[in-house]
Formats: sequence, structure tokens, C-alpha cells
Amino acid sequence: MWCPSVSLSVWANAWLAGAAAPDDVLDALSHWAPRHSVTAYDSVAASRTGLPWPDLTDAGAVSLLQTLRTAAGTRTSTPPMSIALPIPGDVRGLPAGTQFQRDAVMAGEAVIVTSDPAEAIGLVPDFEYPQLVDYEDETDYDPDPCGLSWTVYSVPAVAPAALQDLGEAEYELRSAVRSAAEALATLRAGTLDLDVDDPRGLVTQVLESERRHRVPDHAPTRALRVLENAAQVDAIITVSAGLIPIGLHSSSELRLASDVLQPLSAVVRSARLAAVTAILYSAWRD
Repeated sequence: MWCPSVSLSVWANAWLAGAAAPDDVLDALSHWAPRHSVTAYDSVAASRTGLPWPDLTDAGAVSLLQTLRTAAGTRTSTPPMSIALPIPGDVRGLPAGTQFQRDAVMAGEAVIVTSDPAEAIGLVPDFEYPQLVDYEDETDYDPDPCGLSWTVYSVPAVAPAALQDLGEAEYELRSAVRSAAEALATLRAGTLDLDVDDPRGLVTQVLESERRHRVPDHAPTRALRVLENAAQVDAIITVSAGLIPIGLHSSSELRLASDVLQPLSAVVRSARLAAVTAILYSAWRD
């Protein structure tokens, strides 16, 4: 489930609630890129956050924290931020027809910070990569991101998205796990011509890469369980999506596997949103 917006939201929210230190936020962000910057997209966003305007000089990670604190205002019982994981056709929680919405859909993620419904801001991350021309030998090129830039937008008042109940999300995920396992079994039967002995090993590798990200101590056990199950289903989807086109030998097999996997992505996204929301709220409970 991990993406920069989730890392920023759960740890910055914990920090604002007094359940984490600023260094915890910075450490969580460092897993994505060694350098972070933040800039305002428009003058209204700048006035709501204190970011420079019209000077667009990037501010660093510490300024990112200051931006969030200013935008969050004074809170006592509810989280000031939420996340969005939009895809084309599902932009829940995002203001329609805005540049923020378009850029969030392109990134597949965003953070919304609200002190007042009329004073919200949205943040969208964008990875920065080193340019290949900077390397004399192409073999020395490092494909990992060298930075992550956060753009801050002024966001008009928007009704919060109706999120799935955590218990309902867990129930649907159990069914999804079974469906995904069946799809993986079908895939395994059809990968005899591939140099892949067991796709489950690839699923394990994907899951291991997810587990390097920490979760705040206040996170509810049920939310963590939902995230773990969602990660398992998503790993199966990721591996299967790469192997299905070349692993299955007939169009009927391909159609069967695709029909099973496609609806699972929506289940995973809804479950993750429900779990992250539960984590955000748990930081503000006595």
C-alpha cells in the first residue's frame, strides 16, 4: 500500500497529534528519496501555507513539515489530513475540474490537508530522477529517484469521500485473497514455458519490499491486518500482470485470469483507504 502520500500522511498526522517526532516523518520520507522539496502551485496555496510566492525556489523537507503544520491549524480531536488514491474513473475525495485533481490522477496519489473546509490544500508528489547525460558510462547510471518534489495546490471545499467500513473492507479482502490465489494457481499452471519455477516467490519479493516501511505505534491492529492482506492481494496482482501476457497459452486462459484480477484492484484501493483513515484517526484518540 505504501506510496509517498501514505508515508507523509500517517507520520505527519502522528507528529501533529503528538504521537511522533519530526525526525520520524523525515525518516519515513527518506525511504522514497534522499531529498524532498516543496513549492506552491498558486498564490492562494502560498498564502495558506507561508510558502514563497511568486518566487518558486524549492524549499526543503523541513519546510514541508512547516507547510503541513500551518495548513493543519489547531486540531484537538480529528486528523487534519486525508489521502486519495485516484485512478481514471474513480476520483473520490478530489475537487472536480481542478489542476490538483488532474495531477493527482496522473500521480495516482495525493494528500489533502484541511484546517477549515474553505482553506484546504492538496499535495501531489513527483519523483525526480538523475539525467542519463550526466553519466559518461551508461552502466554507472542509478535508476533510483534522486529527489521527490511536492507541489501544493489551493483546494476548494469538497465533500469528504464516503469510505468503506474497516470491517467490511476486511471481509471483502478475505474473498479477494481467495480469488487472487486461484488466479495465481491458474497462472502457475500456464507458466511452464517461462523461467519461473514458482510465481509465489516473486510475490514474496514484492511483499518484502513493502515491509521496509514503518507504521506509527498507535495504528489499530485491525487496520494493520487489512493493510497486510491488501498488500498480499496487490503483490499477486503485480506479479500476475507481468506474467499473464506471456505465461498463458490461450486467449480463454488470459481472459479468465484478467477477469479475476481486474476487480481486485478496486477492492485493494478501498481497503487501503479505509485502513489508512483508521490509522489517521487513531492518533487523535486519548
